[in-house]
Amino acid sequence: MPVQEEASVSISNSVISRDGAPAVARRKVTVLSKRQRKVRNALVAYSFIAPNFLGFAVFTLGPILFAFALAFMHWDGSNAITFAGLDNFWRLFEDKAFIAAFWNTIIYTAASVPATLLCALGLAVLLNQKIVGRNFFRTAMFFPYVASLVAVAVVWNMIFNPEMGPVNMILYTLGLDPKNMPGWSADRHWAMVTVILFGIWKNMGYYMVIYLAGLQGINSELYEAADLDGANSWQKFIHVTVPQLGPTTFFVTVMLTIQSFKVFDQIFMITQGGPGTSTLVLVYHIYNEAFTSWDLGYSSMISLVLFFLVLAVTIFQFRRQREDEA
Repeated sequence: MPVQEEASVSISNSVISRDGAPAVARRKVTVLSKRQRKVRNALVAYSFIAPNFLGFAVFTLGPILFAFALAFMHWDGSNAITFAGLDNFWRLFEDKAFIAAFWNTIIYTAASVPATLLCALGLAVLLNQKIVGRNFFRTAMFFPYVASLVAVAVVWNMIFNPEMGPVNMILYTLGLDPKNMPGWSADRHWAMVTVILFGIWKNMGYYMVIYLAGLQGINSELYEAADLDGANSWQKFIHVTVPQLGPTTFFVTVMLTIQSFKVFDQIFMITQGGPGTSTLVLVYHIYNEAFTSWDLGYSSMISLVLFFLVLAVTIFQFRRQREDEA
């Protein structure tokens, strides 16, 4: 019998009673159409993701949309919200702290992303070899990423203390003039270097693990073919390892770039944006404007600029990746 959409079929079962009279029992069977089955399956799927999506909508998506709207408002968190138009946007060009934070963010990203990537790749290649204590060194390199940031930052400040830190004591032992000793986080010329070194040290272990996974996925036959062609270790690394790690490198680059643009915690723990504005970055400037000055409209405008900056860089990276694959 052909099944039509939204149709129901009645099936009759004839049962012969003992006295010969037919007793008819009817049962109604509903036949679902293809569209109804799809709708039912979709509702079941949505019911599973609904709790997580509601939490995301209330605590993440809602505040993001509100911040976008607030970027064009004046609000201090207590008085009434008033429309500002583009006043907050034009104010960006007159804010010296914003300009300093913008360029400091660019400098931090441009320095920390390639340095962290190279350190992570070098550690992964080294610890992918069969060496004594390999598992111990893998754990030791990954530990800074999962360690408490507060404890790590305190230890880092002690190590790079300008007066009694072990780093400067080693430099003094090597013959460096005390007058030329780096001031590290206390010196406006060295503070950004200190923050960058801290970021590289803390994050390279995590991306080392990602590179290790990529290295173990490379077909060993490629290295055997390179050996037959007489390639040395460096040639195998350049012509086999690096191309095969292309997707992994792209992922690491995108994640590192986004992470560098939104750096905040290590700035807060080590330098608080100082000395002066030497380590002030965009997210820390947003924090100051929002929770110190309580200028929530202007801080939302800075957040909007940061959002489009990260979006533009990410789109550029994806387009470059597609061009390289083409």
